[in-house]
Amino acid sequence: MAIHFRETLDAIADAEQVLAKSELARDIDLVYSFLSVSEAGLYHITAELARAAEARGGKVGDAEYARTLAGRVAAERDSDHLKRRLYPELPSDMPYVCFYPMSKRRDALQNWYTLTLDERSRLMQSHGLTGRRYAGKVQQIITGAIGMDAWEWGVTLFAKDPVDFKKLVTDMRFDEVSAKYAEFGDFYVGKVIQL
Repeated sequence: MAIHFRETLDAIADAEQVLAKSELARDIDLVYSFLSVSEAGLYHITAELARAAEARGGKVGDAEYARTLAGRVAAERDSDHLKRRLYPELPSDMPYVCFYPMSKRRDALQNWYTLTLDERSRLMQSHGLTGRRYAGKVQQIITGAIGMDAWEWGVTLFAKDPVDFKKLVTDMRFDEVSAKYAEFGDFYVGKVIQL
């Protein structure tokens, strides 16, 4: 498994070319590729602003909503938390890596995209609390692939102990957002090496 984190798609292409020309490339065959970008969800902000718009008699997307959203997004963009999500530093003390793609379910009775914004926000907040129990044991990088891949997101996990991947993913499977609305692709697990 080769994972490239770069700031642009052109830089990803350059990294792929370097790998293709390397001695290592003679011994590997590309059987799967996934392209995505780092992103941070704003469910909590947009749900809060939608409730505020309704309370004042406005609606989502009106001038006040748009102005407030722009201000909140700008403030969020400057936060250390968001910078760590968009530009993650790879942990030097977590040598094991796991990657899997996932999407939200669109079944007739379990369609993520037909839930209200408040419901999606609540579910994602609960989902995040499950993941936070693994802080210090697992570092997670979520990337968005809508429009770039058949899957909607990529999840990359780093850990000191690979068994922590199993524990985390098992706990997440019992989370309502995963149990009802998540579809998972294949899981790839390896150990980080320096080339």
